[in-house]
Amino acid sequence: MEPINPQDVFAFVAGITAMGCFTGIMITWIKWRAGRKAVAPELKSLIEQVIDRIGRLETAIDTMAVEVERISEAQRFTSRILAERAGAPALPEKVRAGGSTTPH
Repeated sequence: MEPINPQDVFAFVAGITAMGCFTGIMITWIKWRAGRKAVAPELKSLIEQVIDRIGRLETAIDTMAVEVERISEAQRFTSRILAERAGAPALPEKVRAGGSTTPH
């Protein structure tokens, strides 16, 4: 087996380093070029419309949440009133004449 020549090792390391640097520079250049492209006006307009719609949707959901809270407050109030009224006398029973008791 022949001894390893230090000049060959240096040439190999230099070649690998050069390829790595070249790859990094190319990737950076490609990303920079892709970032420079301006957004099409139609796309920008569409994005603004979507943002506006999402804002209106958020407002509508907040409004519905307030209304649901009001309904639940009314339900709790009604339940409390009915529970307090449980001690009140019931309505008198209707006295029915004999005959059929079917619902029709």
